[in-house]
Amino acid sequence: MGFNHQKQRSPGLKEQFLAECNRLRKNMQIDFVGIALQQSDGLTITWPFVSGNTTNKYKHITVRYGKGVAGKVISTGADLALESFPNRISGKPTEYPIMLAERLYSAYAIPINFKGMPKGALLAGMRSQIDWSKANINQMKQMTTEIEKLLPYYFQ
Repeated sequence: MGFNHQKQRSPGLKEQFLAECNRLRKNMQIDFVGIALQQSDGLTITWPFVSGNTTNKYKHITVRYGKGVAGKVISTGADLALESFPNRISGKPTEYPIMLAERLYSAYAIPINFKGMPKGALLAGMRSQIDWSKANINQMKQMTTEIEKLLPYYFQ
């Protein structure tokens, strides 16, 4: 892998992240896959890489540490399952902007680690009901391993 180790991110890096999202979405036969990453200020989280989006609203979503699907996953370091959104959630639906923007009904998110700490979240989402199987979750965990290999180039 020939990465550019200067301050500027490798031009092929975005394509590699998106390829991972596309592969997971296809393999799991789901509607949406997104990668949220904590920014260098440590407080804001954005969604730089998504697959299966119906709008470009994700580009403008910024959540605070501890808020939204990604913020909760990063702050707790634990998986988060949402079923029948916006029912049975903690807080208000507006605290979950990616769910609203993409009209997701079910989502499963797992932490993405960098240097041993949660710095991102991988979200798989459906616009209808789905039962997240162990096989689905294992596929997501395998993908986070691939994503984690790319993070040193993202966080340069």
